[in-house]
Amino acid sequence: MDHLADLPGPDVRTRLETEKNVWLSTVRPDGSTHVTPVWFVYADAKWWIGADHRSVKVRNVQAEPRVSLALEDGRFPVVAEGDVSLIRDGFPTEVVTAFKEKYEWDPITPARPGGRSVLLEVRVRRWLLAGTAQ
Repeated sequence: MDHLADLPGPDVRTRLETEKNVWLSTVRPDGSTHVTPVWFVYADAKWWIGADHRSVKVRNVQAEPRVSLALEDGRFPVVAEGDVSLIRDGFPTEVVTAFKEKYEWDPITPARPGGRSVLLEVRVRRWLLAGTAQ
């Protein structure tokens, strides 16, 4: 099912397909937030984010899987709140292909020597669009 089908206007879908960065907010062990811009694809009604298995964002979501995501335009906000599952192997082919097409980047290839790639799969619980909870 297309999770965006009930959202107002085609602009949200276009932005999810074309924008390069989203701000990801995770929760640190002390309860403070960790905010970082990340590359993403939106496919199968989920946000997908590639990361190194040793990154701060991965450590944070292992302890607290609730996250927020916000596209960069503050005038027309697209914010999602959701829950993360870590995918350590068996990355969905369509997601890998989408990253390659959007960024010319292979999310399977580790970013650093000795690293291991993981995918953050974010299932949306709530959309906030132009200040309105969905």
